[in-house]
Amino acid sequence: MQLCHERDLPEGASRGFDPHGIGQDTVLVVRWAGRLHAYADACPHHQTPMAWRKDHYLNAAGDRIVCAAHGALFEIATGRCTLGPCLGESLTPIPLTLQADGSVHLAEKK
Repeated sequence: MQLCHERDLPEGASRGFDPHGIGQDTVLVVRWAGRLHAYADACPHHQTPMAWRKDHYLNAAGDRIVCAAHGALFEIATGRCTLGPCLGESLTPIPLTLQADGSVHLAEKK
């Protein structure tokens, strides 16, 4: 299932997606250090959505994913919580595939 084109996510950008059309973003994607990192849009503390407003998942410095509900901070590259009520827990990674034409897809389940 296609989410976007890689050019839609410049370095340091984050974006939420609703790939199953349920009316709420369930996947968040961040381009960090030249790579795309995707996670379920749910804080491990109470499974609440992460963004404080549409497509805003990063802290002011742009170097951590932040949970708007609890203030928890997560490493972009690993999804591991480094500060907050879910310290040591991790976001659920979502596998992506990058097609030759630059389109970004959810990886097919096997």
